[in-house]
Amino acid sequence: MRYLPLALVVLIGILSSCQNPVGNSLSTNFSTNRSVQNWSLWEPLDYFNSSVWQESNWTNGGMFNCGFVPSNISFANSKMTIALTNSPSFGKPYSSGEYRSNNTFTYGKFETNMMPAKASGTDSSFFLYTNNPVWDEIDVEFLGKDTTQVQFNYFVNGVGGHEKIINLGFDASQAYHKYTIEYGNGYINWYVDGVWKWGVNNTGLNAPYGAPMPSHPMQIMANLWPGVGVDSWLGSFNYTGPLFARYDYFLYTPM
Repeated sequence: MRYLPLALVVLIGILSSCQNPVGNSLSTNFSTNRSVQNWSLWEPLDYFNSSVWQESNWTNGGMFNCGFVPSNISFANSKMTIALTNSPSFGKPYSSGEYRSNNTFTYGKFETNMMPAKASGTDSSFFLYTNNPVWDEIDVEFLGKDTTQVQFNYFVNGVGGHEKIINLGFDASQAYHKYTIEYGNGYINWYVDGVWKWGVNNTGLNAPYGAPMPSHPMQIMANLWPGVGVDSWLGSFNYTGPLFARYDYFLYTPM
């Protein structure tokens, strides 16, 4: 998901999960001193494990028309739910949630079993992100205006514009499905329910030969948010009641 630059003094770029052609806003909300984890992670999302994860408490501003607050993340029946509500927070008219790992992770496979929100003007995401030493990001995003599709994207040193829309053949908002990012040295592959759907690499697969690829350890992240000023991408947002993005687990397997 992405964030738009807000001022020249803001030097650290963020997200999210990660996505549109505009670019993510910059923020100092992310520490540049994170441990790099090169061993596997299995997170069943039974509860909030603060030794491994953070519940965000901030707003990214720009196109993100909500604050991210811990109270909008809940756990029940071995599932995590992110709720988008019309409770104002951080000067925004809506509140939602953002979940992110404490550590960053090296090359490997990153997987979730999730069910996005279905509503025009929203983005439900699962993505990888770092701002240290540069902004790299790899995204799985669901634009709520059409949840029969998924959008893949990536950023290298803050440069995105690699969006790829994939038709799923099902409505992702109606049932849990597995979404996997395979992040390697010079390549990225995306899978849905274990089936390869799209890939890029620096030897010419869906990218020019020698094209730069993400190359740094990244945090695992997930969020749900309503957009403002990006109707051409997300569609217009009209709040009619709480919306939910649901996650069953997170899995990291190093390569």
